[in-house]
Amino acid sequence: MTKAVVLCGGKGTRLRPYTYSVPKPMLPLGRKPILEFVINNLKHHGFNEIFLTVGYRKEQIMDYFGDGSKFGVKIAYYSESEEKPLNTAGSLLPAKKELLDDTFLVVMGDHLTNINLRKFYEYHKKMSGIATIALKRTGVPLEYGIAHVDGENKVVRFEEKPIVQNLVNAGMYVFEPRIFDYINEYDDFANNVFPRLLAKREQINGFIFDDYWLDIGRTSDYEVLNQTISTIDLVLGKYIR
Repeated sequence: MTKAVVLCGGKGTRLRPYTYSVPKPMLPLGRKPILEFVINNLKHHGFNEIFLTVGYRKEQIMDYFGDGSKFGVKIAYYSESEEKPLNTAGSLLPAKKELLDDTFLVVMGDHLTNINLRKFYEYHKKMSGIATIALKRTGVPLEYGIAHVDGENKVVRFEEKPIVQNLVNAGMYVFEPRIFDYINEYDDFANNVFPRLLAKREQINGFIFDDYWLDIGRTSDYEVLNQTISTIDLVLGKYIR
């Protein structure tokens, strides 16, 4: 079985008041919680052994998913304190023993995507390196046209309202087991672990993708998405279930 870790321990403060009583991964989208979409995508791409790092209102997650058999996967849980969460990287430490034998995937329990996770995993294996980060290609259109000048400030060409491209860290990673050599308690991947890897000249690969991806981080995003999926389910549910 290929192993995947799903990070589910956060309090989802940006989605309050919805998350006062429900952990963010368990917020419903139509008839299913967000986390069920995440697990279904993992299963679809062959990740059948799943570790959930849980903390805030963890009982709701554990009661719903159980051992995973109902969803066609094997699920184990690793808990952190609600009062003092371990952060994204630190939350892997309780599962360290189970992850030392092979390459593993890490995803967030509150992101929606249709990225091909198997392709992502295989890309990492081909490129070698200690880590691969999924990078979502995004574009932000500028409101104005811009001018390009040469070294003497002579205008050489104009560009009308160009789109500035960025590569967004999508919170999906593939790691080799020795990543644990660089993880300390309470570490965050972006703020602590990745800078540490770069300082040690470790190879970090980027997997650039254009598939759908959404971090449901604002109440407006959640409300629109939930309404859309609920409507689709109401209209087409009997055909797609």
